[in-house]
Amino acid sequence: MSVVGKELQYRTKGFSDVIDITSDVNSVIAIKNGIVCIAVIGSTASITTIEYEPALVADFKEKLEELAAHDQPTRHGDTWGDDNGFSHLRASLMGPGITLPVNDGRVVLGTWQQIVLVDHDNRPRERKVFVQMVGE
Repeated sequence: MSVVGKELQYRTKGFSDVIDITSDVNSVIAIKNGIVCIAVIGSTASITTIEYEPALVADFKEKLEELAAHDQPTRHGDTWGDDNGFSHLRASLMGPGITLPVNDGRVVLGTWQQIVLVDHDNRPRERKVFVQMVGE
């Protein structure tokens, strides 16, 4: 049994920018079988899975806007003056990471399922994603 961690970095656009990171995650898998936890570092971004195609990504971003509109005033924005309360809400609703199985050195995903980083902040960011593997 081994535990291995790898860091990935991404430049994002903010406002729930969705980036397919599936191939990057698979490229750092250092176990044959086990589990992998993929987590973004920070309180205004999320990791999830989706069918990464333009129409669904647009639908996804539209739904996030309905749930926590970027122009809706928040107490966080009033307190800190950074107007990104919506990004914290979106990230909290989605969560910072996911855990997936690894089999034969690859993350087990469905045919149309990709791992995505979603940056909800209100500005471009440098994002770190930590990939922690446990297995053999």
